[in-house]
Amino acid sequence: MNVETIDTAALGDRSYLAHDGTVALVVDPQRDIDRVEDLARRLGVRITHVAETHVHNDYVTGGPELARRHDAVYLVAAAEDVACERHPVRPGDVFEVGSMTVTALATPGHTEHHLAYVVTHDGRQAVFSGGSLLFGSVGRTDLVAPDKTADLTRAQYRSARTLAGHARKDATLHPTHGFGSFCSSGPATGADASTIGEQRATNHALTDEDEQHFVETLIANLTAYPSYYAHMAPLNRSGPGAADLTVPAPLRPDELRARIDAGHWVVDLRSRVAYAAGHVRGTVGIEYGDSFTTYLGWTLPWGEPITLVGAEDDVRAAIRDLSRIGVDHPAVGDVTGLPTTGYPRVSWAALDERAEQPVVLDVRRVDEFDAGHIADAVNIPLHELVRRMDQVPPGEVWVHCASGYRAGIAASLLHRAGREVVHIDDEWTPARAGSS
Repeated sequence: MNVETIDTAALGDRSYLAHDGTVALVVDPQRDIDRVEDLARRLGVRITHVAETHVHNDYVTGGPELARRHDAVYLVAAAEDVACERHPVRPGDVFEVGSMTVTALATPGHTEHHLAYVVTHDGRQAVFSGGSLLFGSVGRTDLVAPDKTADLTRAQYRSARTLAGHARKDATLHPTHGFGSFCSSGPATGADASTIGEQRATNHALTDEDEQHFVETLIANLTAYPSYYAHMAPLNRSGPGAADLTVPAPLRPDELRARIDAGHWVVDLRSRVAYAAGHVRGTVGIEYGDSFTTYLGWTLPWGEPITLVGAEDDVRAAIRDLSRIGVDHPAVGDVTGLPTTGYPRVSWAALDERAEQPVVLDVRRVDEFDAGHIADAVNIPLHELVRRMDQVPPGEVWVHCASGYRAGIAASLLHRAGREVVHIDDEWTPARAGSS
């Protein structure tokens, strides 16, 4: 048995292809399934089974379409209410995938009907744990409903232990979340690989013998998660179709200007440095990179039209990334000849040199702000800024976050709204807490 990883760093998730040299099982594929198909083609294996560990909350699945294209068996928990054709899986079900044996285990917690899959072949064992047992922690338990969080956290604790007890110590562990995804919780390590034995020794769900302590600790440390998550499970239950990764012909500059004037969201993908130095007024700067998808989906109102401007490669990559969270068919614009504006971008030293402190807007999450902040700073998390713009105090606004990335987006939103801004593009350190 060989296990291949399809990494999606932009969302902090992984999909997997396990094969015996001839046939393959794909676990938790994301919507841009061409990556999986290209991998299977290179390996010379046939995809016969596609499995979902759960109905995902942080991305749109490619499972139904991948199974349809390859006439594969689509494995989804029998208890899940989904509209697409699937093979209903019940805990304890066993499937033969070529010479591999796949056993489904009930692992509720991250979701109510979560499953893990244990694959055995030629004396080896691999565990595909989805959002159950992660490297160092477990998947978060507050995505289903607030009144179910405590019960799901208890279930998550027991599921982690059931899974660890069922699999061998040398079984390799392959979670879907835990690589930067907001679906993870607790002290997820960000490690690249692990085994069940290693997790038995280090994972707090397996080392904390006090279930109530584990429950209270995990819940106390849950932080805000992207608002677009609310739309992912309904899309996945409906059986989403294939991603359309076509790059459309760009709008002419006058057409783009008309969209901006109409209040549409026009997103400039260039670096925050280039954006601050000069951009078309009325656009929003969201620097393309691993954090792009999360913060666009979390910051801009869901379902409103998006137009992208930037380098061709960035636009193409952004269209792929956005398809993974159900933002389909963004337009593309040409800014040639349109007048530009800008705003200052500074380090913390510029604030320290001022005789009087200006309005300082901290756009970190509330938990980050509570852990330490500048005296008299105003905290409006980036993901709340669009709807709370009227709460930003009058005057020139100096905006910061933890690294400069979120502050760059916030500065662009403020500038779009007609405010005078200064972007503090610098690393936050705890030593700044309480300064003025």
